[in-house]
Amino acid sequence: MSREDLVGTTVTHRRYVPYSHAHYAGNLVDGAYSLAAFGDVATEVCIRTDGDEGLFASYSDVQFRAPVRAGDCLEIEARIVRAGNRSREMEFEVRVIARGNPERSESAADVVDPPIVATTARGVVVVPSAE
Repeated sequence: MSREDLVGTTVTHRRYVPYSHAHYAGNLVDGAYSLAAFGDVATEVCIRTDGDEGLFASYSDVQFRAPVRAGDCLEIEARIVRAGNRSREMEFEVRVIARGNPERSESAADVVDPPIVATTARGVVVVPSAE
């Protein structure tokens, strides 16, 4: 696959945030949870495009725009925006697509429509040389 063909490659993960990850009052989850999710989805992007897990080199412009809470269902997306010889720059987004509603009942949840953009970032991963 040429470098130009890599640009636009997108991978999306979905996951439930267990209550065991609540870190603060109000069942808030720390920001590192989103960053770890970005790492997971970036790994799949690298496997799909380069046949290797790659290594994260840097994050830039991390924005925590809305809270992530235990009981949320998240959609985490990574999209390649630039491809160098070994580097892949990606844009990331965490969206809350469902949220627990313990006020209604212990196991209640509501679909969030439209989804809430909770975290965004840019990041660079490095993959081994194809040679």
